[in-house]
Amino acid sequence: MTEAFASAQDASPKYESARDPFTLEVIKNALAAVADEMAGTVQRTARSFVVKEALDFSTALFDADGTMIAQGTCLPLHMGAMPYSILAAQRAFDGEMRPGDIYVMNDPWDGSTHLPDVVCVKPIFLGESLVGYAATLAHQTDIGGRVAGGNASDSTEIYQEGLRLPPVRLYDGGEPCVSIFRIIERNVRVPETVLGDIRSQIAACTIGERQLLELIEKYGLVDFEAYCVELLDYTERFTRSEITKLPDGEYDFTDYIDNDGIDPGPIIFKVKITIAGDGMVVDFAGTSPQVRGAINSVYPFTASAAWACVRSILDRGIPNNAGYFRAIKVLTPERSIVNCAPPSPVAARGLAGFRIADTVLGALAQIVPHLVPASGGSSPDAGVSLGGYHADGKPFVYLEFLVGSWGGGPWRDGMDACTGIIVNYSNTPVELLESEQPLLVERYGFIEDTGGAGEYRGGLTLERHLRFLGDEGTIQVRSDRREIPPYGLDGGAPGTPSNVRIRRAGGEIETQPSKFLTTLRRDDVLEVRLASGGGYGDALARDPARVLGDVREEKITLRHAAEAYGVIIGGTPPAIDAAATEKLRAQRRGP
Repeated sequence: MTEAFASAQDASPKYESARDPFTLEVIKNALAAVADEMAGTVQRTARSFVVKEALDFSTALFDADGTMIAQGTCLPLHMGAMPYSILAAQRAFDGEMRPGDIYVMNDPWDGSTHLPDVVCVKPIFLGESLVGYAATLAHQTDIGGRVAGGNASDSTEIYQEGLRLPPVRLYDGGEPCVSIFRIIERNVRVPETVLGDIRSQIAACTIGERQLLELIEKYGLVDFEAYCVELLDYTERFTRSEITKLPDGEYDFTDYIDNDGIDPGPIIFKVKITIAGDGMVVDFAGTSPQVRGAINSVYPFTASAAWACVRSILDRGIPNNAGYFRAIKVLTPERSIVNCAPPSPVAARGLAGFRIADTVLGALAQIVPHLVPASGGSSPDAGVSLGGYHADGKPFVYLEFLVGSWGGGPWRDGMDACTGIIVNYSNTPVELLESEQPLLVERYGFIEDTGGAGEYRGGLTLERHLRFLGDEGTIQVRSDRREIPPYGLDGGAPGTPSNVRIRRAGGEIETQPSKFLTTLRRDDVLEVRLASGGGYGDALARDPARVLGDVREEKITLRHAAEAYGVIIGGTPPAIDAAATEKLRAQRRGP
């Protein structure tokens, strides 16, 4: 599959001459607008929190060869994975595609990256000629399997994780395949929500089809295809020109996941980035083998995470299409946690993806130290799913990925409670959560003194307390950074570790491991505390005025100001004691 993908993306241009640059710019922006219109359609019509609020979905357009020509403003983490869906559809229906078809799939080794990510692919025809594809990917609230939400990290094989669909027809020549809808309906806990989200994907694909055909009719098929090829080549040239601005060399970094929730001990993520001229290689040799727990990643997901990280340090004007991939090769060891083999469990593979990003960003920090922040901003740190039944027997499923804070950067503090670098997640508003789930949000706020100390401090720890109002439910939490906190950079301190507790209705406090599955009963409270961002630079070089500002905003205490930053503050209102601060910092620095 990897070789097929590389071959498709590296195809030689069909046209030798460059096209009118003004028309090229218009078509580039038009394709991006169509992909964004598809994304807006999903957001407006979806049913679930995870899609319409958290925005865990992506949209894209492809040419007739299956090469991505535009991606919506969605999750960067999906950027490189969606082309594999088109390849999977092409393999399954080669020579059998017809107008009105829509294919659906979620097999991690045949078109998706884990079972909750359901992909819909619609081939687009002009008359009888295949001219492109529209595709949408959306994380479903439930996909069946042993644990509600489909994200349990303690599954040990793919067969436990839910309904597994190879590429199959969802619509056949414009007519729905009722049997496939029925199979999905009977295998998920909340069919109204899941089928509602899938229908929002179908609507988005239809929008993409209609608007792509309008573009083709406006410019003519031959010229449109020529401009698409030129756009891909332009993107490759743009990307390579950006890479040439980076210093040649080899840059290594290693990061860790605490454990897989089954076996103890850290899991190693190792990367070496090699830059030579206008090309880049991202090599994960030395990364740990695949694990028993469900945090393994398939190659498309790994490559997508790596590409998204590199994309973040290059010019923002580079178009989001497959021309970008040509200049950056991603290598992974077979049967490793970054390129696992079936039937490995992959439900909670998001954790591996986030750590892949942390590792790649750690290496990139050596290449562009003026751009990359300390760890903490690449991902949320906890995925929570809760499932059970109401008194009338109707199932409920709550699924959310909690967003953490960024690490401190080369020129500013880490953002507090902000979506990560490789995802565009949003939280679920408390009002909606409480109105539709048997939950009460008792606390949602920051913890003082938690950001990693540095000249620019890390973002604060965020915690959320959820009181369960049902009779009984199964709770699953996938978190990390308990044993090995987010790293600091350039002398900055690491972030504060995460923690998860359950406060039972009877008052007992149970500290949970970072990955667990257990039962909640009425009035039990789940307390999730995310890791904070790491610091950047020497904490003793932090501007005392910034420290005072943090004290006034109650982000740090007077004691922490002195202990972490050597800044003495006192009085009412609080003010800096300049002489005492200078003396304390001099003592800390030593001779």
